[in-house]
Amino acid sequence: MRFADRKVLVLGGNSGIGLACAHAFAREGGAVRITGRNPATLARATRDLPGSRGDSVDISDMNATKNYFSVLEREWDNLDVLVVNAGMGGFSTVDDLAVDYWDEVHAINLRGCVFAMQQAARLMGEGGAIVVTGSIGGHAFVPGNLAYGSAKAGLAFSMRQFAGELVERGIRVNMVSPGPIETPLLYRNPGMSEDEVAAMRKQMVAAVPMKRMGRPEEVAAAVLFLASGEASFITAANLFVDGGAVEIG
Repeated sequence: MRFADRKVLVLGGNSGIGLACAHAFAREGGAVRITGRNPATLARATRDLPGSRGDSVDISDMNATKNYFSVLEREWDNLDVLVVNAGMGGFSTVDDLAVDYWDEVHAINLRGCVFAMQQAARLMGEGGAIVVTGSIGGHAFVPGNLAYGSAKAGLAFSMRQFAGELVERGIRVNMVSPGPIETPLLYRNPGMSEDEVAAMRKQMVAAVPMKRMGRPEEVAAAVLFLASGEASFITAANLFVDGGAVEIG
């Protein structure tokens, strides 16, 4: 019960890694709220999370984000833990990269996450913790990964900047960078057929020293550690949860 009486917000908590985190926090006593853009998946997620609440928020909409945190402040007064997990996937080669696609990925995966962290930090006091979901895609070459990888790399730098500026306020900021994880995001890559996704998945498994996909629950365990008092002397860390893909290769 590491999070008893702690208020936890999971951005992008309606599926995959975010939903696994929400369940894990709830099991350990946290009062959990989740956000997402899809009301249907939010409704399904909260049905299985007793006492939780799901809020429909488009993180790429700056006004929506600001308004949401204003409401959250009135209803919750303070925030103890923020998990920044909202994101979108997709692949595009350098030759095919389109401005609209680049802007969409960065609006969600970088700009939206950064300004949500800014708003959330204003509700946090000493002992607060922010954990950001990065990706090994922001650290390693992956064909077709320019838009996604650059956004995640920018998010990794942003995490360190937040950590440095918030440390004197007693707020810790860390990141988990998953490798290939079996989540719905894997199957929501615009422009890719089912056969192409299956081939990509096979390549991912081959590139992981452990020779398997990771599970959302394995990433959630790392998130909870970084958000807990067990990590009280850790900030600005980037924990790879990737079966050894980056460090062993």
